[in-house]
Amino acid sequence: MRESAIPVRSAVPSVSHRVRSAARRIDAATPSERDRAVDALRALAIAGVVLGHWLVTALVADGGRLRTASPLQDMPWLAPISWVFQTLAVFFLVGGHVATKGYVSARARGMSYRRWLRARLTRLFKPVAAVLVLWTITAAGLLATGTGVDTVHALLKLALSPLWFLLVFAGLTAATPLLVRLNPLWPLAVVLHVDLVRFGLGGPSWLGWVNVAAGWLVPYTLGAAWTRGELERRRAGWILLVGGAVATAVLVAWAGYPASMVGVPGTPVSNLNPPTLAAVTFGLAQCGLALLLRASLRRAMRRPTAWAVVALVNLSAMTVFLWHQTALMATTATGLLAGRLPGLHTVPDGLGWVAARLVWLPVFALALFVCWAAFRVHEQSGAYEQGGGGPRRSRVVRAHRPSHGPSHRAAPRRARRV
Repeated sequence: MRESAIPVRSAVPSVSHRVRSAARRIDAATPSERDRAVDALRALAIAGVVLGHWLVTALVADGGRLRTASPLQDMPWLAPISWVFQTLAVFFLVGGHVATKGYVSARARGMSYRRWLRARLTRLFKPVAAVLVLWTITAAGLLATGTGVDTVHALLKLALSPLWFLLVFAGLTAATPLLVRLNPLWPLAVVLHVDLVRFGLGGPSWLGWVNVAAGWLVPYTLGAAWTRGELERRRAGWILLVGGAVATAVLVAWAGYPASMVGVPGTPVSNLNPPTLAAVTFGLAQCGLALLLRASLRRAMRRPTAWAVVALVNLSAMTVFLWHQTALMATTATGLLAGRLPGLHTVPDGLGWVAARLVWLPVFALALFVCWAAFRVHEQSGAYEQGGGGPRRSRVVRAHRPSHGPSHRAAPRRARRV
């Protein structure tokens, strides 16, 4: 008599089950007072910058050297890509909101400005040392093995380009006590007058560098207005979105500003380096959209899996930001061993390159994951604080270590902020 086969359920949990369980633990460990929409906006801003760089940055193998190029040079109709992925204004909006909220909270607890600032800057710059050390060694090694100075310069410029953002962000953070109540219209007026002088009156080009501070001060002070409760009504978001979009369209269509919101090699004017009035008005539109999305993001972040992804990105936001260009270059250099590969080493001059580059994105992501695994230890546990500001670790999630042994059952559990 043949025995019937009885299915046996595996005692080993599936991968998807383990992922869902981990997501539920992160969700349960998140403080109830945390505004998850803020973290979601920060994660979206970081993702936009990373994907934008990977899509519009090309390292072309030209003879024995590598040079930078952009698909926006030969395909300017791809400019809308920059409208989606140039998300720095959202990052400064969130940064201004978090910094001003944290500063006000710290002062209410009697914390000194120096102590508050040291805590924030330490959190910001701690991961930078590893990047500088690795690229100093890499550059020295490349030069010692005969690599051309032009190639080394191109690589260093890409690898270290994220540092300009940190310097500007650190400067605005240090000035937070002066910016808590500053109206965003003041720095916007500065940007307007700078562009009028340098473009309308033929003023010196170096004057544009004033906009590096003034231009990013606009979304930063919008974040302060958010903290003050001035942007809670949806009308504020709509005014920023519609007003910024219309102003940007007018500046591009009739004032001669570039349509691309990122720099394009070979063009006389860049909207980003230094920021122009068009980049700032475009940032206003982005900030308006971000404010309008807050309620939807809060609902989406109730899903444990979605929140777990956002929380993990926030835990390593600086690591991801600082190493994403290195991941691209590591993939490009490794690929040279197999020859000149399309979408990686070829000139970005057609849709074939775009299709090939999309195929490379998962490879870049894998390389970034390796960098993250190797260097995330240099970033403090916990993401940016939303309301604290002290030297303690910030509270994205709180994990509890259960006590062991019967003698400790009644003892309170010690919280570990992760």
